[in-house]
Amino acid sequence: MIIVIACILVIAAIAFVLGVRAKDLPAPEPVSPFERLDERKAAIYENLRDLQFEYRLGKLSDQDYQNTKKDLQKELAGVLAEADRMKAQIGENGFVPQLEPAPPKPAEPKESGFVCPSCGARFDKDLKFCGECGKPMKAVQA
Repeated sequence: MIIVIACILVIAAIAFVLGVRAKDLPAPEPVSPFERLDERKAAIYENLRDLQFEYRLGKLSDQDYQNTKKDLQKELAGVLAEADRMKAQIGENGFVPQLEPAPPKPAEPKESGFVCPSCGARFDKDLKFCGECGKPMKAVQA
């Protein structure tokens, strides 16, 4: 008797799972175009905090710190400008635009210096070990 009830319940569960159609499921909530920008902004702020921490520990030279900080601030300004542009567009048109992910900018390689053969990090002065991955360094052949 218990086996019969269990079989009926299993058959009912299978019929229910097979009977649910994709069009019966609710539509997913649309993704806010600001979500991507907010995530990028938070990542840049975190990178700035990490950069300042590493500079205070003496892991970065003054020049490296200033250059990296300037690059991160430029990137942050671009993200904030994009958010402002989208807010203005929403205000004018009354709709939320759909964004395509921005292609990453290629980094400009330095012509000389020292490069880590493992991770590719570049440094201006000769180091015995990479500041990023800790493996032995070698000079770039220019």
